[in-house]
Amino acid sequence: QGTPVNIIVGSQVWLEDPDEAWVDGEVTGIKGADVTVATTNGKTVVASLASIYPKDTEAPPAGVDDMTKLAYLHEPGVLHNLACRYGLNEIYTYTGNILIAVNPFQRLPHLYDVHMMEQYKGATFGELSPHLFAIADSCYRAMINEHGSQSILVSGESGAGKTETTKMLMRYLAFMGGRSGTEGRTVEQQVLESNPVLEAFGNAKTVKNNNSSRFGKFVEIQFDKYGKISGAAVRTYLLERSRVCQVSDPERNYHCFYMLCSAPPEDVKRFKVGNPRSFHYLNQTSCYEVANVDDAREYLETRNAMDIVGISQEEQDAIFRVVAAILHLGNINFSKGKEIDSSRLRDEKSINHLKIVAELLMCDEKLLEDSLCQRVIVTPDGNITKPLDPDSALQSRDALAKTVYSRLFDW
Repeated sequence: QGTPVNIIVGSQVWLEDPDEAWVDGEVTGIKGADVTVATTNGKTVVASLASIYPKDTEAPPAGVDDMTKLAYLHEPGVLHNLACRYGLNEIYTYTGNILIAVNPFQRLPHLYDVHMMEQYKGATFGELSPHLFAIADSCYRAMINEHGSQSILVSGESGAGKTETTKMLMRYLAFMGGRSGTEGRTVEQQVLESNPVLEAFGNAKTVKNNNSSRFGKFVEIQFDKYGKISGAAVRTYLLERSRVCQVSDPERNYHCFYMLCSAPPEDVKRFKVGNPRSFHYLNQTSCYEVANVDDAREYLETRNAMDIVGISQEEQDAIFRVVAAILHLGNINFSKGKEIDSSRLRDEKSINHLKIVAELLMCDEKLLEDSLCQRVIVTPDGNITKPLDPDSALQSRDALAKTVYSRLFDW
């Protein structure tokens, strides 16, 4: 609700605008509960007293770095302050000990280099301009001084920058808790390289965001009594499983599928993949590439990250075998079988794809076919095998693909 208490003729106020969200103006008349406002964009608007907010006339034109300094902490005041700072390339603003970040939609490497980390190292909170590293540093200091666990919560809507922010926080903590050159840097590197691995399998292009995380994660970094990183654990939550089988324009499936299709020729041959346009799970949308992303390079970088994290070559091959098997699984189609409500593989193509899936998953071809075309009902008297019609067999196929992918991701 607005603050009608101190609004008089001549007051500077904010009121809602259908095009610009909020617009400022001056009160020219008050009649009962209605207020007439002459706005700065040249309109005269009549609004109810309850829907307008007083404007802070003493706020500096460049905005304030901590919004607790604002006279009025309401939505238009907060948004205006963030917009003023954003216009000056100041993407970070405090509200007390909360940091608000506005996504600049461009790389700002100077903001996150080692020189910047050095500046925030040990600085008192609020002494330097608002920054992610200030939050990470105060968190690290509190852990060292109070000998207790600390947590940083990163929240926001899709495309707000949560994934990148988390990576920068981890980089700073790895910088603070890193070992000296002689002791080796494996633990910090493993902590940081877990990001590209998770992103390959858990991120996808969506309408709002080219690298949208389709899962939640909890990153735990453990430190020893000297403040050095001793280990880390990442827990993931609620992966969007339906994306494996259903994608709508202009989105994409998970990155790893496209990476594998763009892998070096020997890998493409080994995992029996090819053009993403030939796979049903990928060709439901017309989007196969993401701007400024080279899937072939990403594949090699993900492989390298897997090496650093400690996933062996055999395990890596097994992972990509599963990814390839899911793609082929999506190309298996069914038609009506001889019996009522039964189904069989539709054509040579489907039989071929089934062979490839069985080979990649190292399972028996006949058993795989049966598991897709039939379902087993367990009863106290024994198991009953019931054939599935083609539509149910397709659902069974998609369910298998989703479950296999979800298990792979959790692993």
